[in-house]
Amino acid sequence: MTSTEQHTLRDPAWSGRVGAVLLALLLLWPMGVLTEFKPWELLSAQSLAPTLRFLADFLPPKLEGDFLALVLRETWRTVAMATTGLVLAWVLAVPISLMSVRVLSVSSLSGRMGLLPAVIRQLARWLLIGLRSVPELIWALVFVRVVGLGPTAGVLAIALTYAGMLGKVYADILESGDVHTTQALLRNGSGRLQAFLYALLPQNGAELTSYTVYRWECAIRSSAVLGFVGAGGLGQQMDASLKMFNGGEVATMLLVFFALVALADRASAFLRRGLA
Repeated sequence: MTSTEQHTLRDPAWSGRVGAVLLALLLLWPMGVLTEFKPWELLSAQSLAPTLRFLADFLPPKLEGDFLALVLRETWRTVAMATTGLVLAWVLAVPISLMSVRVLSVSSLSGRMGLLPAVIRQLARWLLIGLRSVPELIWALVFVRVVGLGPTAGVLAIALTYAGMLGKVYADILESGDVHTTQALLRNGSGRLQAFLYALLPQNGAELTSYTVYRWECAIRSSAVLGFVGAGGLGQQMDASLKMFNGGEVATMLLVFFALVALADRASAFLRRGLA
C-alpha cells in the first residue's frame, strides 16, 4: 500500500478524537481523586473475601410458598405505587410541558414570542426544574411525616419528581422534531390543542411513548428505594430481609425486579411497533 493510500484511509478526525479523550481524562482524574474512587480495592483480599461470602448467602433463592405469596403481594403493591405515581406525574407533566413548548405559541410565528407567552413559558420551565430538582427520596421523607408510613408517600414522591422529568423531556422531544406542519396549522387558524393532536403528537408519539414506559420502569426501581424509608412495597420487605441477613429472600426479590424490568422493556417494544 502506498503512502497516498494510507493517507486516504486515515480517519481525518482522529487527532480531534484523541485530544477529546485526553482532555476528558484530564478532567476526570481530579474528580476521581476527590471522590476517592479506587476500584482496584475491590480485588484486594480484605474486600474480596466478605464480598464472596455476601454473594454466597444469595444462593439458593428462597422459594417457599408463604414467602412467595408475600413477595407477590408486595410486588403488586410496588407496581401499583409506581403506576399510580407515574399517572399522576403524567397528568401534571402534559399541560406544563405544552405551556413550555415554543412551537405551539401563536405569537412566535412572527419570529419573536410575545411578552406574556414568553413569561408563561419561562415560568412553566422553572416549575419543571423545581419539581425534578428534588429527588423522590427527599419527597418521600417529607410525605412520610405528612401522611405516615405506607405507599401513599411513595406515590406522591414519584408523582412530583417524575412530573418534572416527564415534562422536561416531553418538551424537548416536541421541539426537536419537524415543526413545519404544526406552524402551517397554526397559521391557518388551527388552535394550539388541534395543532398538537394532529401534528406534533402523531410525529413524536412513538418516542413519547417509549420514554413514558422507560419512566415507568424507573418508577418501579424508585419504589424499591422508597421502601427503605417506609413507603411500603418490595423495597420495605427487602430492607427487612437485608437487616436480618436473609440473602435468599433478597435474591428472590431481585429476580422479581429483573422480571419487572424485562416486562417493561417488552411493553415498550410492543407499543413502539404499534405506533410505527
